[in-house]
Amino acid sequence: MKIMNTLLSAFRALKRNKMRSFLTMLGIIIGVSAVIVMLAIGQGAKYSVEQQINALGTNVLIVLPGSQQTGGIRGGAGSMTTLTADDALAIQKECPAVALVSPGTRGGGQVIAGNQNWAAGIEGTGPDYLEIRKWNVAYGEFYTDQDVRSAAKVCVLGKTVADNLFPDASPVGRTVRIRNVPFKVVGVLQQKGQNAMGQDQDDVILAPYTTVARRLSWSPSLRQVLVSAASPTGIAAAQSQITDLLRMRHKIAAYDPDDFTIRNQADLATAATATTDILTYLLASVAGVSLLVGGIGIMNIMLVSVTERTREIGIRMSVGARSRDILTQFLIEALVLSLLGGITGIVLGVAGSRIITSLVNWPTIISAFSVVLSFGFSIGIGIFFGFYPARKAALLNPIDALRYE
Repeated sequence: MKIMNTLLSAFRALKRNKMRSFLTMLGIIIGVSAVIVMLAIGQGAKYSVEQQINALGTNVLIVLPGSQQTGGIRGGAGSMTTLTADDALAIQKECPAVALVSPGTRGGGQVIAGNQNWAAGIEGTGPDYLEIRKWNVAYGEFYTDQDVRSAAKVCVLGKTVADNLFPDASPVGRTVRIRNVPFKVVGVLQQKGQNAMGQDQDDVILAPYTTVARRLSWSPSLRQVLVSAASPTGIAAAQSQITDLLRMRHKIAAYDPDDFTIRNQADLATAATATTDILTYLLASVAGVSLLVGGIGIMNIMLVSVTERTREIGIRMSVGARSRDILTQFLIEALVLSLLGGITGIVLGVAGSRIITSLVNWPTIISAFSVVLSFGFSIGIGIFFGFYPARKAALLNPIDALRYE
């Protein structure tokens, strides 16, 4: 019953100064809503990056040539020409943890179809490429293993290339010329969209890697080998098996470094999401400052309230109220301010996240953790910053309080 009376007394005290109470809560409202919105934006950005990484395919490992060093100059990963088609075939045959392999090379140039032309990247791949990347052909078909072995002059167009070269007709069965080499179009890929770096994945032409190596890049070495592990739990085993196999095939001594690099999705995801994690923490920290300022506002107003109500405190003590009762009343007043501010801030934060998504098309994810965290902080701030004024009120001398003007 005492608690209920104290609560009613706290509400009456706050109701007497509605505008002041609202302005005090405003700091908490802004802080809580800002934390929720900022975390929602950060989580949405992280999810978007992870989706782009997953778009690379399932259980993917990327084997790249190593770094070439000439004197003191290092070329970086991929600058050596150490990977061959035989390496890719050996990986597929001799690594039990590997399910699919697609050798990769690259060419480029102006692509011509009739009176249209387009500059596009030419990716030389194996027949397993689409399955590794979880990519499908929209219409037509993909080239076969026989096309790869015979270095057939066939290709599959990305959606962007197809739209620019054949705006009014189906490209399947038509011929495009790449560096004056005629290629028959056998299919068009489904639209993939942009990757995590903002590059258009549909602005590409796929062709057998043997054809690209012989007719466009004129190099037998591979730019990369795309590998899919048999299962998510087998990625580490596949990476270890590939490493041991390539070191043996390339005759690398035990004390010498690898002449190749293996990257997996976990590494790519860690690198890609590191920036979004930092951005999320930064935004949340900035928003957290608003909560701190709101807490200082609560302390300031509660100190003013103690000063204004000194005679009231003295009268209550003279009729039997204990220091603990006074402490509880002022602490509850501070808590009510922070609770009401926290609840309002949650509503505004959720609404703000939805508005951002609808207006600027930014992905936002509101997690229960962000809501609980911001609400918990608002309660903690109410207790922390409300305790000092409440304690000051509780320690007042009743006689001095009654004499206060």
